[in-house]
Amino acid sequence: MGYTDQRFDVNLSILFTELPLLERPAAAAAAGFKAVELWWPWIETPTPDQAELDALKKALDEAGTQLVGLNFYAGQLPGPDRGALSVPGEESDRFRANIDVAADFAASVGCKALNALYGNRVDGVAPALQDELALENLVVAARAADRVGAILLIETLNKPESPLYPLVSAPAGIEIVDKVNEATGLGNAKFLLDIYHLSMNGENLPDVIAEYAAKTGHVQIADNPGRGAPGTGDLPLEELLDLLKNAGYDGWVGLEYKPGDRPSAEAFGWLSN
Repeated sequence: MGYTDQRFDVNLSILFTELPLLERPAAAAAAGFKAVELWWPWIETPTPDQAELDALKKALDEAGTQLVGLNFYAGQLPGPDRGALSVPGEESDRFRANIDVAADFAASVGCKALNALYGNRVDGVAPALQDELALENLVVAARAADRVGAILLIETLNKPESPLYPLVSAPAGIEIVDKVNEATGLGNAKFLLDIYHLSMNGENLPDVIAEYAAKTGHVQIADNPGRGAPGTGDLPLEELLDLLKNAGYDGWVGLEYKPGDRPSAEAFGWLSN
């Protein structure tokens, strides 16, 4: 068990960002990884030109890397936004316009997991109205994911770094997962269990894993404090990943950590320790 027994993929929106997007898959492959994940790469638009989508597919294919996770359009991320689907008006419209674009791109590269970030609370808008809009949009997203044989992921973030994001506990995320599945009857909404975010919220990680592993569709890790590579903080990541595996989780574990002051290619020494 331990690190050698896990399926790791590299998040190319936080690692290898010193390179242009289209060079990152090959860099991940050169570092020994066969799988990658991405936040929505075109933060300015939910509907990029087909040529841009084709270029990313080509870069993934030529590198021999499998895309295993993709975020739907989430506003300015990186930046102040944490999703668009619960933000009334233009942002919700942009999310809706993105749903089939993201799902079709995922299908074109064999990606089976689409992550829908919930969005921040907005001044002057009742939380209940945002939640109603969110469920409506998530139902559409879940159906689009199902159409291409993918799961829909719901992610909790952490309150210190995302104070306006309402899903800042595992139970809050699971509640949305359950509501979406109840509304669609598809059962393809799953929890994105991000160990770093949950630890920043002070949650009991072994308890969360024991309770929610069965509803988990993807896992992401970074150490805490610092959101760096495993071993740079004090989280028992090896032990926590073993708990997940023992609880029945056999999916991908996304490396969503900051490389620090070194090139990303040098941020994987912990794997050979």
